[in-house]
Amino acid sequence: MSVPRNVLWFEALLYMSLTLDAVSVAFQDRTPKADMTAQMIDVATVMAAGLILLLVYFVWLAAQRRKSWPRWVLAAALVLSVISLVQVIGVKGVEFDSGIEVISCALTAAGLYFSFTGDAVGWFNA
Repeated sequence: MSVPRNVLWFEALLYMSLTLDAVSVAFQDRTPKADMTAQMIDVATVMAAGLILLLVYFVWLAAQRRKSWPRWVLAAALVLSVISLVQVIGVKGVEFDSGIEVISCALTAAGLYFSFTGDAVGWFNA
């Protein structure tokens, strides 16, 4: 059985979003400051990379292994990302990195939309 078109869109959009997230992490300012030591910055970077890899695994589970629950985890992660993004924009305003995050969230939202609509509806198992 071939993968439905909406599932392909879901997979492609989520992978694009996660690629943007990885690029964003790669170009973060890692200058130690009074409130962030070099070790804390290193740990935060490794944790961000680990989270991105986990989310890549969830996309793969949903799209290729036809699991439904990872879509819900990805949707919850999107909600948390949007809440965090709104807080960051409220404090710092729209900057380059928050602009990238806005695009990443939009790609994720579009991908999740495709995963719950059209020919993707019957693809996922419980």
